[in-house]
Amino acid sequence: QVQLAESGGGLVQAGGSLRLSCAASGGSLSAYVMGWFRQAPGKEREFVAGISWRFGETRYGDSVKDRFTISGDNAENTVHLQMNSLRPEDTAVYYCAARIYYWGIRWSDQTQYPYWGQGTQVTVSS
Repeated sequence: QVQLAESGGGLVQAGGSLRLSCAASGGSLSAYVMGWFRQAPGKEREFVAGISWRFGETRYGDSVKDRFTISGDNAENTVHLQMNSLRPEDTAVYYCAARIYYWGIRWSDQTQYPYWGQGTQVTVSS
């Protein structure tokens, strides 16, 4: 059973940066894909970024490309999401998620991820 715990959320002004972390436990995660999703009030959950531990592949949602960077620390079983040039529309609860990697995975499909963290709030003020 994979367990995920997010940290690093908070309040930041527009243009600022935050770094989110997701600590994973429950055995070796080398075969997993780790994803970040976010959900703003009144909106559907949105794919932000994903990374494959084993292959180093990354994917990003269109709204965060060139501003956010996902990275993995295999030794610590931790995934980070570096968020730069933050905008008020980035305000949301950010969730970490995990699933076994398979060829042809639909990275942005939240139904593909069986394991989820509790979420961490990110608020960007204008």
